[in-house]
Order: sequence, then structure tokens, then C-alpha cells
Amino acid sequence: MEQELDAIGLLCPLPVLKLRKRLKALPEGARLRLLADDPAAVVDVPHFCAEAGHRLVETREDGAILVFIVEKCANQG
Repeated sequence: MEQELDAIGLLCPLPVLKLRKRLKALPEGARLRLLADDPAAVVDVPHFCAEAGHRLVETREDGAILVFIVEKCANQG
């Protein structure tokens, strides 16, 4: 299961705050694709995943858009 969260145009800390909120509603093992264009997301998203216990599956650039694939881990919000 993979959903998409469009955070393009949002600045720090909004992409991570929206990511956290969306992950809370998903079941364990679900994947969420986050799209962002805030340069700070390159640091913020991996840090959030490490702190919250989620798995950062992929990070890549698609032109000016940063693409993150995050997998929700057990009992994490």
C-alpha cells in the first residue's frame, strides 16, 4: 500500500509535520511517497524517520522535486 503526500511549496517544518500526521492514520507496513521542494527536507525527513522509528526506503530527486518513500513501522506515530 503506497499513498502520496504532496508537500510542494511548503517550507520547514510543514512537510515533516504533514508526513507525521498522515503516517499516524496508516497501518504498519504502509508506504507513503512524500513530494517536497524545500531543500531542508533532505535533512528533516531522514532525521524524522530515524527519531520516529520509520524506515526511509528511498530518497531521490525528480528535477526540482525531492521524492521520499517512507514505510510506517510498528506502533509508531
